[in-house]
Amino acid sequence: MSALLADQSPISRKRVVLLGATGSIGENALRVIAAHPDRLELVGIAAQQNWEKLAAIAKLHRVPHVGLFTETACAAAKASSRFAPGTSFHVGMEGLVELARLPEADIVLVAVVGTTALEPTLAAINARKTIALASKEILVLAGKFVMAAAKANGVRLLPVDSEHNAVFQCIEGHPTAGVRRIMLTASGGAFRDWPVEKLRDVTPADALKHPNWAMGPKITVDSATLANKGLELIEAQCLFDLKPEQCHAVLHPQSIVHCLVEYRDGAMLAQLCPPSMTFAIQHAMLYPARAPGVDAPLDFTRLLSLDFKPVDTHRYPMLRLAQETMRVGGSAPAVYNAANEIAVGAFLAGRVAFLEIPQIVEQTIATIANTEPACLSDILAVDAEARRIAQSKITKQKSIL
Repeated sequence: MSALLADQSPISRKRVVLLGATGSIGENALRVIAAHPDRLELVGIAAQQNWEKLAAIAKLHRVPHVGLFTETACAAAKASSRFAPGTSFHVGMEGLVELARLPEADIVLVAVVGTTALEPTLAAINARKTIALASKEILVLAGKFVMAAAKANGVRLLPVDSEHNAVFQCIEGHPTAGVRRIMLTASGGAFRDWPVEKLRDVTPADALKHPNWAMGPKITVDSATLANKGLELIEAQCLFDLKPEQCHAVLHPQSIVHCLVEYRDGAMLAQLCPPSMTFAIQHAMLYPARAPGVDAPLDFTRLLSLDFKPVDTHRYPMLRLAQETMRVGGSAPAVYNAANEIAVGAFLAGRVAFLEIPQIVEQTIATIANTEPACLSDILAVDAEARRIAQSKITKQKSIL
């Protein structure tokens, strides 16, 4: 390798706080950390309530700070003998904020599901920590406030979602004014090859069988409805300061191309890697350094096909709704996100049918007047109201669909 291309930068060991250590993102992040002990050190971990799993992680990585959101779980963890003497325990939202502000931490990987991640993320930003962001909901809910805080504190937000990480890699070093549009790829989820009429019979077990990715229940259902891609488009608009009409989605069943960035001269850049979250997580945590990956790269000695086709919004109405909320702006994306969380939770609990998810979301959006939130308390109030209204539209009656 020539001197011009060689990476001569010294290895710098980063100290990591991992919020959401027991979920799918957390598990992949732990694989990356374990593979690079000379570059990454885990100093803090947190989970909702699975203290037994946290104990195993803390022992393996010698983690001094442990957080549990549920008080009873934290009490059980303290009473156990499975943590090393001197372990510092952090409980509830206050505990997540404490972990996000740890003086010894360099980077905070936010992999907490839903809007719970908002307060600790803002705390980490105000403490001037680098943020590796895997929780798309907080940018959908309060993107303008999060991005403003990051700018004010000189903090870099490094995207961990595979699509946003791909966009970041494709546009880095290029003037954003030269970007014509971005295209995020979507696998199409568990039912991409099902006849539309069969969707009325979908069960939660069916929805959790993703063809390409191993993810948590909520995001897997969102992949089947394409709500996940809708949320990602909203997040991309915020992260990369784009207009709604610059953000698009395309079906790509193989999940190998994670984004396409088209420039104004017609040239298009793409980012490719196998469908494993370790690639995006490692890029974010080691940035700007590169190192051997955890999973095997693409093998071009074998037959490789890449297919793309437009999204049918009749089949995937959740994508249409997301695009409409992007155009409207204001509090509409937050309503979309909150109503979807409630509807998906009800579907997973067997209370509503799969095809009722977009109906509940659309009805909730139509019920709440769109406003331009002036502060975080405004948007949190909208979030709470959207959840209340979405819940009110859910009944235990069997769907007629």
